[in-house]
Amino acid sequence: MSEDPLERPHVWQPGTSAPPLLLLHGTGGDEYDLLVLRQYLAPDAPVLSPRGTVSEQGMTRFFRRLREGVFDEDDLRLRADELAAFLTAAEQKYDVRAGSWVAVGFSNGANMASAMLLRHPGSLAGAVLLAAMVPFAADGPADDALVSKRVLIVNGDIDPMATAEQTTRLTAQLRRRGADVELLPFRGGHTIDPEQLPRIKQFVDTFNSP
Repeated sequence: MSEDPLERPHVWQPGTSAPPLLLLHGTGGDEYDLLVLRQYLAPDAPVLSPRGTVSEQGMTRFFRRLREGVFDEDDLRLRADELAAFLTAAEQKYDVRAGSWVAVGFSNGANMASAMLLRHPGSLAGAVLLAAMVPFAADGPADDALVSKRVLIVNGDIDPMATAEQTTRLTAQLRRRGADVELLPFRGGHTIDPEQLPRIKQFVDTFNSP
């Protein structure tokens, strides 16, 4: 990892409203993939979209996996730590309040967002997890580290990877640490369902300051 976390490829788009969005792409994506979501979820919000730093057969990811559906958890911890350092540096450079990010992650990016919540609870205010799986096999401690965090899990009911079992286990892990978790299932597979965007926008709007 570079001594300067902000050397990581990323896109920053300034904005005038809360909350700032952290966009985390899926496998094979890049820092431009999810930028279109801004216009649907929070068109005036600041947006930070970093690129994953791992390559798997030419596909960009946020962390390694041992095989499909089996994560390299040691690497996931390392990459989560790197992303946390990146966010700290970005907050200072772009004048963003520490820990105010709402992560919006798809697939591999959603799994990274979950890992960030569990490993660095203070780094995010909440998250929208699209096609999300369980990041860590062990449940971890039961505490109140996420008591102020709100999470929306948006998984398709016929997703072959982010299955109903995965959704249940992820929900339990986050609630075990105090998170307020809401589920938004839809009829579909491993994708972002455009019909859910209005409801996701409503969720993101709840992070706006009174």
